[in-house]
Parts: sequence; C-alpha cells; structure tokens
Amino acid sequence: QVQLVESGGGLVQAGGSLRLSCEVRGMVFSLNAMGWYRQAPGKQRELVAQISPVSGGVTTYADSIKGRFAISRDNAKNTVYLQMNSLKPEDTAVYYCHAERGNYWGQGTQVTVSS
Repeated sequence: QVQLVESGGGLVQAGGSLRLSCEVRGMVFSLNAMGWYRQAPGKQRELVAQISPVSGGVTTYADSIKGRFAISRDNAKNTVYLQMNSLKPEDTAVYYCHAERGNYWGQGTQVTVSS
C-alpha cells in the first residue's frame, strides 16, 4: 500500500520559514517524479514545485514562489522536502505531496502565514 506522509506545516509570521517533508512508503521512490501542490480556501489546487526522480534532479517552480521556495529529495530516505522562506500571507494553504507515477497524494498539511 502506497502512503505519502507529510509533516512540517504550522503557523508562522510573514517573513518566516518552514520546511515540509513527505516520506513515501510502498513504492520505488527513486523512479518517481515528485511534486508539492497547495490549495487555499475557495481556490483550485495549484502546482508549487516539482522535482525529477534523481537526487539533485531537475526542478520546476510556480512563478509565485520562485526564489523563495526550494524542493529537494533524498532518495536514501524516500523523502521529498519543500523549504519555504520569506513566507507571505498569500502562501497560506493546505500543502499536498504528490507522486507522479501512480498519481498518489498525501493527506495534506496546513501552512498558515500571519501578517
């Protein structure tokens, strides 16, 4: 059974930082491109960042977070990370981890940025 277990969300003031983690269980992690998405209240889920299968692989980012967020992965730990810096109130959302192969989703973790 495939599981994506997210952690690291919380409440932070504007300008602060958080690091999200997503541990993947039950699949060959190193073969899977991974992504982080987010969904704010009343809005559609949107892609935040993606990373190709290899560690240190190719990354892509949404324009709204370029230069502030960084996605990375550790294939030895079956984990993908999202480092979020210079957070803004508009970054408030539920953040979801996604495995492209098989289209698996995590349960989501809440990130709230206060002004």
